Amino acid sequence: MAWNEPGGGNNSNNQDPWGSGGNRGGNRGGKQGPPDLDEALRKLQDSLNNLFGSNKRGDDNKGGGRGAGGGQGIPKGLWAIAGLILFVFWLFNAVYMVDEQEQAVILRFGEYNRTVESGLHLYFPPVERKFQRNVTQVRSYRQAGQMLTEDENIVEVPLAVQYRISNLENFVLKVEDPETSLRHATESALRHVVGSTSMHQVLTEGREQMGVEVTERLQRYLDLYNTGITVVQVNIESAQAPAEVQDAFDDVIRAREDEVRERNQAEAYANSVIPEARGRAQRLLEEANGYRDEVVARADGEAQRFNLLVEQYRLAPGVMRERMYLETVQDVMQNTSKVLVSSGDGNNNLLYLPLDRLIQQGAGASASPSGSASASGADTGTARLPIQLQQRDLRSRETR
Repeated sequence: MAWNEPGGGNNSNNQDPWGSGGNRGGNRGGKQGPPDLDEALRKLQDSLNNLFGSNKRGDDNKGGGRGAGGGQGIPKGLWAIAGLILFVFWLFNAVYMVDEQEQAVILRFGEYNRTVESGLHLYFPPVERKFQRNVTQVRSYRQAGQMLTEDENIVEVPLAVQYRISNLENFVLKVEDPETSLRHATESALRHVVGSTSMHQVLTEGREQMGVEVTERLQRYLDLYNTGITVVQVNIESAQAPAEVQDAFDDVIRAREDEVRERNQAEAYANSVIPEARGRAQRLLEEANGYRDEVVARADGEAQRFNLLVEQYRLAPGVMRERMYLETVQDVMQNTSKVLVSSGDGNNNLLYLPLDRLIQQGAGASASPSGSASASGADTGTARLPIQLQQRDLRSRETR
């Protein structure tokens, strides 16, 4: 018969399989039921007490029942383990490392306490709070907007700002959101600079100077706000007109570029012509100076020569007159090819001497081997002719 069939309650072999005897679990008047959960919990608690070294129990638990207080409290060993775990967790959060490029600001009860440099450090949360940032990294962001220029034209100016944290205390405590303040200050500085610059400068070669001005003005704003931020550089990129009038602005830009190109070409031509003209002018000056020096030197030489001739003339007037006459005739004869000679007898007959032909004939005769004798004779006659004429002239002048 099964243990749970009717009439089987008096059979000693038909017992509850969850029980360990007729007395364990309590005799319920011969009726069998599910296991006692209170007893199972009691056994589990006894095991935990034995594990953590606390097996002291009240007298009300020795008889198999639980006390009126609802059971024993949490053991002290469990509290110790929980406290140890909490301490390890707190110590894990309290010890921190600061890198070479970083700094950390410690607040105690919400107020500034200290700034720590690189290394291993300890702080005490929740009494203290830690703000750790990289103070050497250069951060950047981009911004763009439509602005009004000095000549009342609308342009769209994009720019890129590079910055870094220079004072971590001010960055954490002085301003609630320093990077948002940086963006607002950047827009204000850019609008001020663009508003005082013409459209031509904004669209062409004035962007570099605008970047310098925006950097200086933005840094003044940030220092005034105590943001702890240092602006490294502001790069104003290629500005452009709004899309609605972009075509017209492109035409204006091309016209200005053509103007600049033509101006550069004119300057290049001027740079090539002006040095040449200056070189020619300098050459003319040098030639004039050389001619002046030559004329002055020749005049000085002639004056010295005349002074010497005067001295010699005073010593022998006749000889000097004869010599001067011969030299003069010789100079005249060298510069003419025809000579007319008077007969000197009062008949006014003139003798024509074609010296150029005589010289040509003498040159041709000297060139031909067969006519060497005749050429020498002609040369002799040609050489004697001026001497004879000179002697004849001298005799006629002495007769006079």
